Amino acid sequence: MTPSPSPSPGSVPPAAPAAPAAPVAPAASDESIARAEPVDSLILHTTDNGVAWLTLNRPDAMNAVTWDQRERLIGRLADASADPGVRAVVLTATGKGFCAGADLRGSPPAGERVAGDVARMIRDGAQRLITAVLDCEKPVIAAVNGTAAGLGAHLALACDLVLAAESARFIEVFVRRGLVPDGGGAYLLPRLIGPQRAKELLFFGDALPAAEAERMGLVNRVVPDGELAKTAREWAERLAAGPTRALALTKQLVNASLDTDRTTAFAAEATAQEINMTTADAQEGVASFVARRRPTFRGR
Repeated sequence: MTPSPSPSPGSVPPAAPAAPAAPVAPAASDESIARAEPVDSLILHTTDNGVAWLTLNRPDAMNAVTWDQRERLIGRLADASADPGVRAVVLTATGKGFCAGADLRGSPPAGERVAGDVARMIRDGAQRLITAVLDCEKPVIAAVNGTAAGLGAHLALACDLVLAAESARFIEVFVRRGLVPDGGGAYLLPRLIGPQRAKELLFFGDALPAAEAERMGLVNRVVPDGELAKTAREWAERLAAGPTRALALTKQLVNASLDTDRTTAFAAEATAQEINMTTADAQEGVASFVARRRPTFRGR
């Protein structure tokens, strides 16, 4: 039986409202299903129609992420970047919670704490996970099926597109524990909704319903609980049929633009277009425009 998560910077009690079952990934070929190690049962992985489905699977613990899960998820995202057969990623979960944050009980044993240990743990842990999402070269969709709290909220908000079930909610739980937000929260939120709104969420730690999160701009679309899987699949397959390298470069440009000046951003844009014009998909896009036909992109 899965143990309950320990109180941690990203955890929240499992007193959540009813939420939908998580999106069920499409059937996949045998070689696409992870099965070698026990942790694989806690991060379900399938690939279908160019879409990699990564599903957190600790429903009894509200999908609080253990050390092993975090490392496996980081690895899966890196694999998706490098695999030409993967052209989009969906991140979701089973049960009533999307992710209740970090479960520190799964961390490797540590000796006596000394100055710098906590900062190192944050850098090597939560921040590496968020960075893996931000830097993934394929578009990443979060399909938030339930409560996303602490690190779990930041995991969803780091994704390129966020779909949420009507019963989902987001909680900046850190203040409830007397803690500073980590896992990129103070970086992501102001960029998504501005500093005042970000402070409201971070200072009070109130649960934010999915509909309100959409109104504030944290969520792209809220859908009925029973339609989350279908919508996530439609969006992901549409991305998977697109010009993969152009999407990767576009993601890099948008993410970098938030931290740079106009001159640097314009130079990066010109360089990205120069690189992109060497791809087969760009050539196909131009040729299809001239021929007045629909392009067929192959992710090359």
